[in-house]
Amino acid sequence: MRSPKHFFEPMAVGAPAPLRAIPVTPSRMIHFFDPSNPRMAEKVPSIAAKVDVILGNLEDAIPIDRKEAAREGLVTIGQATDFGSTQLWTRVNSLDSPWFLDDVVRLVESIGDKLDVIMVPKVEGPWDIHYVDRLLGQLEARAKLQRPILIHAILETAMGVANVDEICAASPRLQGLSLGPADLAASRRMKTTRVGGGHPGYT
Repeated sequence: MRSPKHFFEPMAVGAPAPLRAIPVTPSRMIHFFDPSNPRMAEKVPSIAAKVDVILGNLEDAIPIDRKEAAREGLVTIGQATDFGSTQLWTRVNSLDSPWFLDDVVRLVESIGDKLDVIMVPKVEGPWDIHYVDRLLGQLEARAKLQRPILIHAILETAMGVANVDEICAASPRLQGLSLGPADLAASRRMKTTRVGGGHPGYT
């Protein structure tokens, strides 16, 4: 946890200093892709030139038996592609999954110099951001990165929404927030007409 006095200090010896102002960059078009799909991956260089953000998705859209292939596919693409002014983001697996730690360690050590933002799913409180913040600082120091990787928190549970103020104040790495309506509805046992088809109780 960062104290107000040390809020803008690195979280590990040798890690880059946190940004005092999050860069304002366009995110009008974000292209999600499956790094484990070779046909999709080979289109990344041409697509990257036309979008603001290219995002390697490692989470829900990737079947369990392709999690490692997606991770390694993103490493290969990151190392081989010149993204120019287009930002490279990833959505890693959730903190309670068996893949989160390997996702972050592998990506930061291999393509941390190209990775701009890590989207963290199912953030429930500032403690989740504190953990990712500290972990990134340690990995950035080990990889000798010159700039910090930012965090985008996805709120997908009632607890995450209730703790939104504390989440926003948890780290200078916080680039932004997204709301995940499908998982939020599931966490509240809410009926929905948009996810999973219609509901017979709705008119």
